[in-house]
Amino acid sequence: MIDPRLLRDDPDRVRDALRRRGESPEAVDALVGADAARRSAIAEFEALRSEQKGLGKQVAQAKGDEKTALLTRTRELSAEVKAADARRAEADADFNERLRALPNLVAEEAPEGGEDDFVVLETVGTPRDFAAEGFEPRDHLELGQMLGAIDMERGAKVSGSRFYYLTGVGAQLELALIQLAMSTAAQWGFTPMIPPALVRPQAMEGTGFLGQAAADVYHLPDDDLYLVGTSEVPLAAYHSDEILDAASLPRRYAAFSPCYRREAGSHGKDTRGIFRVHWFDKVEMFTYTTLEESFAEHRRLLGWEREWLNLLELPYRVIDVATGDLGASAIRKFDCEAWIPTQGKYREVSSTSNCTEYQSRRLDIRVRAEDGTVPAATLNGTLCAMTRTIVALLENGQQADGSVRLPEALHPFLGPVLEPLA
Repeated sequence: MIDPRLLRDDPDRVRDALRRRGESPEAVDALVGADAARRSAIAEFEALRSEQKGLGKQVAQAKGDEKTALLTRTRELSAEVKAADARRAEADADFNERLRALPNLVAEEAPEGGEDDFVVLETVGTPRDFAAEGFEPRDHLELGQMLGAIDMERGAKVSGSRFYYLTGVGAQLELALIQLAMSTAAQWGFTPMIPPALVRPQAMEGTGFLGQAAADVYHLPDDDLYLVGTSEVPLAAYHSDEILDAASLPRRYAAFSPCYRREAGSHGKDTRGIFRVHWFDKVEMFTYTTLEESFAEHRRLLGWEREWLNLLELPYRVIDVATGDLGASAIRKFDCEAWIPTQGKYREVSSTSNCTEYQSRRLDIRVRAEDGTVPAATLNGTLCAMTRTIVALLENGQQADGSVRLPEALHPFLGPVLEPLA
């Protein structure tokens, strides 16, 4: 959540951030009112408690009718204090609920607008001209079936739509990508991790995934646990309720985990193949650092994602995501989009977000500095979303006979070419 002091010191900044996200700034007015009511309730409670403590001393010294009157007032005051405490708790809960519902601020550098108002920062590589090569490119599902790598029919039979089996070289390709991504991240200084895929509500809510993204979350009500849609959630909660030494920062983790998403708002979108599915595996990068260092760290995470896509020899572009398309916790987000030949466009395969102090305030993650403790800053970055990366590798590496040439980095795992089944 945002710093509550911003509401008192610079509420117009918060209003402007909501406006740039395409949301109504009226929530700020309601929150400012709730803050005033909360502070008033606290002042009332503390004044009555002070009077109550003072009366206790007077009763001990009083006698006769004076003592009787003071005892009567003490009983009355006890009820008033109890009622004031209830009003204080109610006002505090109302304020905190409204505060937690606010999204993070947005960076001044982020382009304003909706989903289509991104800014292209860089384009790397040149998409292949299949017409010049004399054949029409096949999509990833047709290629996957020819290679014996993807089975959608049995995935739907067993689990329903948007589920799949990776088989044969498909399974081997994912395992190769996992191993390559995890070892590469370790070389960059990330601590490899395999986190739980089920988390408590505090972890999901603390990372901001029970707000605007709640419809995409799978919940197990009997256990009150959530299936994570990204390992960002358990990684962010890893140091919850902790104080980190400033000298230990940055702390960088790279986690492999399955990810589960309802894709509630994607009815009719990308229904063919494995580009948009309910379950996929992913390697995610995550950093704890200071607010001041978070902006440079965001660029470093983007640099590592670019290095990864260069390693996979994929044509891609980098975009600066517009404010109206940001998640609630991010102030700025960069997406890397790989070229998908049969779609004739770039599609997101990875992203990195700077969440500043938004998640750490909710999860109570602090940094011990010379002048006391301050909230940590958190950042996340997808290194390899397996299914989308496989889509990009198959379509960009395909040959006329249905074989697929692999980037050199994957040769030690699978050789240079995936051959169709006989």
